[in-house]
This record gives sequence, C-alpha cells and structure tokens, in this order.
Amino acid sequence: MNGPQDLGGQMGFGPVAPETDEPYFHAGWERRALGVTLTAGAMGAWNIDESRHARESLHPADYYSSSYYQIWIKALEVLLKRHGFVSDRDLAEGRAVDPAVAPKRVLKAENVPAALARGGPCNRPVATPARFRAGDRVLMKNFNPTGHTRLPRYARGKQGTVEVVREGFVFPDSNAHGKGENPQWLYTVVFDGTEVWGEGADPTLTVSIDAWESYLELA
Repeated sequence: MNGPQDLGGQMGFGPVAPETDEPYFHAGWERRALGVTLTAGAMGAWNIDESRHARESLHPADYYSSSYYQIWIKALEVLLKRHGFVSDRDLAEGRAVDPAVAPKRVLKAENVPAALARGGPCNRPVATPARFRAGDRVLMKNFNPTGHTRLPRYARGKQGTVEVVREGFVFPDSNAHGKGENPQWLYTVVFDGTEVWGEGADPTLTVSIDAWESYLELA
C-alpha cells in the first residue's frame, strides 16, 4: 500500500539529521517496547510481514506524530486485538478483563538469547530458475496495491539494471495477508539517480533496492 512509511524522495519533511553516537534507546520504555513486541511476535500468531503492514496501516497523522517505538506499540495493539489476545476493554482498563486466545507458544526469559541469535531466516528454495540475470535491463512495474508491498513508490515505473541475483525469499506481499509464503527470486537492482529523481539529480548518484521477481519486467 502507499502508506506513510514510504518516504523515499518525498518533500516537506526536512533534512535527515543523523544523531552522533545515537543510543539504542532514548528512554527506558523504548527498551520495554522492543521486548514486548518481540515476545508477542514469538507467540506465533503473525509473521514479520503482517507486523510491518500493521505499522504502515496506521493513519498518516498518527504515524507522523509518533516516534519509532510508539509506532511499534500502536501496531502491536492492532495485532493483539486482531488475533484475540486483548480487547478494547482490556486496553482501557490496563488489565485482562475479557477472555483471550491462548498463544501457540510462550518465549521464556532463558530462551531469549538463543531465539535472538537464531533470528527468522526468510530465504526459501524456488522451484523455477531465475528469470533475470546480472546485467539485464529491467523495468519496475507501476502499481498501487491496497495491501502490503516492499516495492517503494519512487522505483515504480523506473528502469534499472540487475546487479546481483540473490536467493529465493518469502514474498512479503502475500505473506503479510495470510496467503502463503510463495517464495520468489530476489534481485538487487541499481538505478541512476536521474532515472529516479529526474532533472537536477546528482549525476554520480545511484540507488539500489532489493526487488522480488514479480516486480520486474525486461526493459
């Protein structure tokens, strides 16, 4: 979807100002927000793509007025309610009031280091050979889906060159909506700055994105 998170090339938001020696967390509650989100995800009711879609589905006014971990927590509330773990009354009361769904699994404190080290690999085998090769000129499809996608708006309808053929990976556009992993080949595609940003762009600039096979056509 064309959500508020898709800010590449958008104007009016001011300069990007990286913070020198930025800490992992700016407040104690942010550390807790990360822990709660990871622990809730470990219950097995949703996948990483559904969680990303929940964040990008926040109303733009809400998204832009929230900090990074506020967005995480607001999206977590959506997911917990969607899957029956909490109700609006629970959230209003700040405690469990209504019956709730039992989680598939519970992440114990002693198992956290191993779970974090293991991560959640998304590479998968693909039965068909890759359609594109390094060096191919490709055109990114121009579409505006109502659901989740990882193809940024600034790349849609643009021509680039396949730089690297990666592996097969879970297709997030279907996985976010419970329609299966449907793995596809993933490609790193590089674009000239002028192709993406147009007249006046830095001629030495290039932009690379990782794109799933169904996003690409031969140019």
